[in-house]
Parts: sequence; structure tokens; C-alpha cells
Amino acid sequence: MAKKICVLTIAGSDSGAGAGLQSDLKTFKNHGVYGLTVLTAITAQNTKGIQKSFELPSRLVTEQLKSVFSDFDIKAIKTGMLSSAEIVNAAATFLRKKRNLKLIVDPVILSKNGHRLLNRAGIKALKSKLMPLAYLVTPNIPEAEALTGITINSMEALETAAVILGDFGAKNVLIKGGHMKKSTGLPLGTDVLFDGRKFYMFSSQFINTKNTHGIGCTLSAAITSNLAAGKSLVKSVSFAKEYITHALKKNSKIGKGKGPVEQ
Repeated sequence: MAKKICVLTIAGSDSGAGAGLQSDLKTFKNHGVYGLTVLTAITAQNTKGIQKSFELPSRLVTEQLKSVFSDFDIKAIKTGMLSSAEIVNAAATFLRKKRNLKLIVDPVILSKNGHRLLNRAGIKALKSKLMPLAYLVTPNIPEAEALTGITINSMEALETAAVILGDFGAKNVLIKGGHMKKSTGLPLGTDVLFDGRKFYMFSSQFINTKNTHGIGCTLSAAITSNLAAGKSLVKSVSFAKEYITHALKKNSKIGKGKGPVEQ
């Protein structure tokens, strides 16, 4: 009997199933890995935005972590919405003991509709406690700006932000280019990877669609799946980029607002 590869997402719940752990689980399944979940927060959410959110106690997050790690052979972990400094600290305290596993940190700070998902104390904890444990951190441009304090309006600024994020302790940094400005000189949607020494560019066809809800969760979950399956970092990002481009091309009508990436 073949042994299934297990991966874990530590994230919030999206009742519209476009982002969060619901999106992660769909991505994991489509990559042939078995997805486990640790829930951090519950959101009342649809394609129009987030109406309410409820943060779980950090001790319950720790108990969930203990439970899944006591039973499953987890190969890689990704984090999404962590909601508070207390939850960031709880996750970091537990994962510090799991340094042999690849940790992918998707620093979810704002929703696509502008709802704040991590406050300043949480951002500070993310930078000081969790990012030093990360094999890869995957901010979009607004998140990279929030983490570094740099306005990213050129290629030079983007590279500087990537270096600073690496200085926080992350081994590798992928800045997602969905919010790319033309002034950077890069094609729209180009993702930039920094491995501490070298920059890699990942460009693909830019899909002009409003149905982009969950795109960041989906990309980081795809990367996590590929890494867990033993692919190199560059190949994992490249394959994930192909996956998300294919998903965006489907462009089905789901909901009345900014629809989800269809997987």
C-alpha cells in the first residue's frame, strides 16, 4: 500500500470556500497530497468580502497542532491567516521543535476587500518569531510593503524588500506580483524569488479577471504540495505558477462579487 504524503495548513476558515483552509484543501487534493488542518479563525465571508471573524483561543491552536503531529507523518506546513500575535506565538513555539520540516509562511495581513486579518502586534510577532523558522515566505506586494516599510514601485525596491524579508530569517522569499506596477519594468503578474544569493523571475500569461479570490492561498498551497513531493524550490514555484494560471483561465461565475480561483 502506497504511503500518502501529508501536508498541513494552519489557517482561517472561509465560509465562501474561496480562500483559507478550504482553498488549501482543494489545492492539496489536486496535487495528490493529503491535507490536514489547524483552524485559527472562523470568518463569515463570501465573494463580497468578510462580514465577521472570530479568533480561536491560542491554546486550542496548540492542541490541534499536538493532535495532528501525534498521528500523521507531515512533510510540509503552510500558514495562512493567523489572526493575532497570540496565535503567531503559539504556532512558532510549537513549530520551533519541527525544524526538519519545510515551513511556508504566507503572511496574510489584509483580505482582497481590505479587511484587516492581522494587526500590528501580530505582524511584529510574525517577523520576529515565525519568519525565522520559514523555509519560504510568500507575501504579495502590499504584504511585503507592510512587513518592510518599503514602497515597492520599482525593481530595485522589490529586490530590496526581498533582501530585508530574508534578513528577518526566512531562507527564501517569493514576492507575488499580482499587484505589480508597470514602473517595475516587469510583466504584470511576475513573481520574484530570492534564495539569499540569486533572484529568479517567474512570468506567465497575465489573466485579466476579477475572479482572483484565494489566489495567494492557492499558490502557496501548490508550492507546499510540490515541496512535500520532493521537488526543488524553483520547480515547485514554477509548477505552482502554471497551476494558478490554468485555474485563472477557467474564469467561471461564482458568487456576486470577486469570485474565487476555480480549481
